[in-house]
Amino acid sequence: MTQIQVVGPSDGQTTKDMTGIRADRYLIDSAASGGGFSLVEQVIDARVLAAPVHRHSREDEYNFVLEGRMGVLLGDEEVFADAGTLVYMPRHQWHTYWNAGDTQLRVLAIIAPGGLEELFRKLAEPGGEYDEETLPALAAQYGCELDFAATMPIAERHQLIF
Repeated sequence: MTQIQVVGPSDGQTTKDMTGIRADRYLIDSAASGGGFSLVEQVIDARVLAAPVHRHSREDEYNFVLEGRMGVLLGDEEVFADAGTLVYMPRHQWHTYWNAGDTQLRVLAIIAPGGLEELFRKLAEPGGEYDEETLPALAAQYGCELDFAATMPIAERHQLIF
């Protein structure tokens, strides 16, 4: 039986990517939820693309915008979400997201079932500097596909750091 868990504002492991422009705070891991989901707070600097265009084969992703403005590519459609908005990114759907504002973006990511948060941790490990050649193989271990050809036009169109 899973026990009640209380996660305070300074609890949870926090990792930063190698550039320091994105931080993830792991509030509930897959293991703590019996595999059902993971809950990750993501903080992304202004005008930063969070990830290459990708799709998950195993998970649905729900992003609740806590602070800032989030730009999202869902298939061929771009949408923008302000604080208080929930964005649903279903499995098998090509997507990416970015900080579309000039202040930090804070998003609460609910990933169901859990497990994909381990990829985020892997990317933040020392020596975890991946590129277009090495990242696809790592992502594939977590059931993800990447599309770098579709990524760069988004970064250029919105003048994003990636």
